[in-house]
Amino acid sequence: MSISAVAAMVLAFELAASPIDDVAPPEPNDPSHFNDPPADPAAALNELPSLPEANVGAFDLPDGIEGDRDTPRKENGLPPAQQTSFNYPTNGKPSPLFGAQPFTQQLLLFEEFGPARLDPTTPAGPLSFPAPSIGPAPQQDPASVARSTPAGPLLDAFLKQPGLTPFPSQFANVVDRNPWQSQIELFLNRHIAAPAEGRPPGKGWSHQRWNEFYPQAAYKTAQAGARINGGLRDGAQMHHYAVGEFGPGGLYYNTAGQTNTQGTTKGVDTRFHPSMPLQDHKSVWTFDGTLPPKLLMVRYGQPVLMRHYNALPIDPSANHGFGLHTISTHEHNGHAPAESDGYANAFFFPGQYYDYRWPIQLAGYDSINTRAEDPRAAFPCAPGETLWVNDANPGLKTCDHGSIRIRGDYRETMSTHWFHDHMLDFTAQNVYKGNAAMMNYYSALDRGNEAVDDGVNLRLPSGSALAWGNRDYDVNLVIADKAWDANGQLWFNPFNTDGFLGDQILVNWQYKPNLDVRARSYRFRILNGSVSRYLKLALVREIKGSSGEFQGPKGSGLSYARVPFHLIANDGNIMEHSVPFDGSMDLDADGDKQNHNAILPTQGIAERFDIIVNFAKNGVKTGDKLYLLNLKEHDTGKGPKDDIALADALSEKYLAAIKQSSKGPQWDKGDPAVGKVLQFTVKAYSGQDLAMDPALYEPAKPGKAMGKIMIPLKLHRDDPADQARLAQARHRTFIFGRSDGSDKVPWTVKTDGGFGYNMDPRRLSSAVQLASGPTDAGSSGFGTLEVWKIQNGGNGWSHPVHVHFEEGIILSRGGKAPPEWEKWARKDVYRIGSEKDGTDSVEMAINFREFAGTYMEHCHNTQHEDNSMLLRWDIEHPGQFQMMPTPLPSWDGVKYINSAALPTWRLGDGFGPQVKVKN
Repeated sequence: MSISAVAAMVLAFELAASPIDDVAPPEPNDPSHFNDPPADPAAALNELPSLPEANVGAFDLPDGIEGDRDTPRKENGLPPAQQTSFNYPTNGKPSPLFGAQPFTQQLLLFEEFGPARLDPTTPAGPLSFPAPSIGPAPQQDPASVARSTPAGPLLDAFLKQPGLTPFPSQFANVVDRNPWQSQIELFLNRHIAAPAEGRPPGKGWSHQRWNEFYPQAAYKTAQAGARINGGLRDGAQMHHYAVGEFGPGGLYYNTAGQTNTQGTTKGVDTRFHPSMPLQDHKSVWTFDGTLPPKLLMVRYGQPVLMRHYNALPIDPSANHGFGLHTISTHEHNGHAPAESDGYANAFFFPGQYYDYRWPIQLAGYDSINTRAEDPRAAFPCAPGETLWVNDANPGLKTCDHGSIRIRGDYRETMSTHWFHDHMLDFTAQNVYKGNAAMMNYYSALDRGNEAVDDGVNLRLPSGSALAWGNRDYDVNLVIADKAWDANGQLWFNPFNTDGFLGDQILVNWQYKPNLDVRARSYRFRILNGSVSRYLKLALVREIKGSSGEFQGPKGSGLSYARVPFHLIANDGNIMEHSVPFDGSMDLDADGDKQNHNAILPTQGIAERFDIIVNFAKNGVKTGDKLYLLNLKEHDTGKGPKDDIALADALSEKYLAAIKQSSKGPQWDKGDPAVGKVLQFTVKAYSGQDLAMDPALYEPAKPGKAMGKIMIPLKLHRDDPADQARLAQARHRTFIFGRSDGSDKVPWTVKTDGGFGYNMDPRRLSSAVQLASGPTDAGSSGFGTLEVWKIQNGGNGWSHPVHVHFEEGIILSRGGKAPPEWEKWARKDVYRIGSEKDGTDSVEMAINFREFAGTYMEHCHNTQHEDNSMLLRWDIEHPGQFQMMPTPLPSWDGVKYINSAALPTWRLGDGFGPQVKVKN
């Protein structure tokens, strides 16, 4: 047995013998101690507008000058005085293509972070987090340290060394100093006293249930300016570029389709297309500073820790006019404690790190299947693998027939997540610049090995070379609109509060790429990673000649046919039934079966759709080319406009064009982001497709019985027992609009009939109280259940509303039953708006269990969120009477200030569903 395995075993037994974590509130002498509600609540609320902005510390400039929101946008290439009235990109100019041709580059597949076992015996690393230095452009600044980044080779060497130094701790590390202190002080021209860790101090922001959910695996990454990939993570890939389609001879062995990228990402650069310029370190900020985009693969029951370093420029204006150098990382939508949820005012500074510990436990851990006896609540493992597990008898467990059982409700199993920046007022800009990664959860139900037929595994398309986590036929796609300036550098308009539209759609950060696929079934995990743009995606096959249903452009000699598929997951959750997008069902009861034949519904910002496509059915043959198209038209960031007919997009009857005007070139005749965005080329397949047939899991159709169940919902809106339970639930209403807003911050949220407020992290809008605290095995119960109504304030705006921490089950949409793609789903983004398949309100049931703290709810049109359609809500411990304070970070560390609350914060506005559902 290796030294690391012995150390892990010793640690595991120590944890098993340790007492349960202390969940009492912080002591009065703790900096994060709770406070009694204000004696005069109204006065406390009224005082908030007179206080300094809660994120003011992020804008500090030299010689004691205090910056503001204008500081990071002062170097924007198109300030309002120079902006046009053009819609695409929003008030900007068309993005030049530099001769790039569509579908002439290979799609970059996601690169795994590759967590390793967290071993406390690993010697302290000799290398410290490297400080910024001057260096050659575009990867560094040649003249100013404060506007530069660490040298790429030094950053790689630091990230590559094993272990974490200092070792993670339950409480924030306030002993070690920010290693960039001298460079920061030189810029600010004053002394700072900031700790190395940016997590707020004290018990209130310590890792909840640290011993119980002690991190078993960890990795480190740095948010950094764009640089060429040095192959840092080649050895961390589960497939090791050795097996399946990632092995020699496989479709994805060559990561970028270049002579120097076989079995490595070394040399992958930050161009949107080989014909376009490199992005510089102030334009694009990604995890590691590199492409391909990153993927975190986790298993249920195995807590993971991400040490996130901030390697961004010290000068807040070194950003090409958008984005802020302070960050806060939100795991969307993990069942995670608040201190690791990425609260908007728990941000950290350049030179610092933040330890995010994600427990990766099933919701219901405290109340359902607490003895870990349900085989459906389990995680996949390799034969002989020995891992620490919390169950009825916590300790090391050996892999038994491919899985290890865990506590919790298997109906809460999640699959496709992402994590991204959540900096107060700068989420849109920071995510747009590259602060976003995807995250795959693996479980006994969704193990990423289609060959395992054990009665639990759903056998979703994936491959079988690895015991779990195969990605041969399981592909992550992030689709987002972008824009760039005349020099090819990423551009964003931070002055527009309605929403930002790029004029080009990128897939995995690439301009119109192509992907080779085998003639078999695939799973695509599709994320809308845009700032303000909604999508409506369709899939078609190209046909030579005119025999297809849709004709191509005049004179092309091409036509097209629909390629049906199944939706199997909505947001992060596999559904109860797979939904066929093949014209066989009227999915939204509008009398038209064809409007969703091979066409997905509107996909709001941050929504995820997992689909299964079979490239060996529906007339698809080896050698065929297929295309993913966007059919959703915008003309402003206010919200989507029309659905463009598939026939018009394919024939190019609808085709935006650039025309010259007195103000320069501008887009004309429509939205340039409508049309083809990704090409698939079908290659021969000699293997055996062992993946499930999604048609067996469909809902009932006329003349056809209900299909098998994938993952059942825990509540059904038509079930009398559930209706009785819902009638006892507290109800809350949130209205998203512009009431009571201002020109500077127009967006507001009304809570439970109150005033329309802008975001202030010191204001608490709602507080949910947990029904019970941590429990021993053998407990039972449903947890805290509430009914939340999310409503549009009107005036034609659209808002994809995101509630942190927990998924909801939609009870009604606009007073009616939800469409098929939501009826069987658990959601974390709820679209409200005037789009054709949207409504003005959504009512949903939501549970709260296991963890407490400060969370958020907001519009995920992140320009709306940042200006300022965002609110704070808390989960309180059972019987809690005091309020949690608000962290206020600065270069000198984190202080706390008392919070204020709305009059209805604990009351809501009543009980039970208020909308009578019409079927």
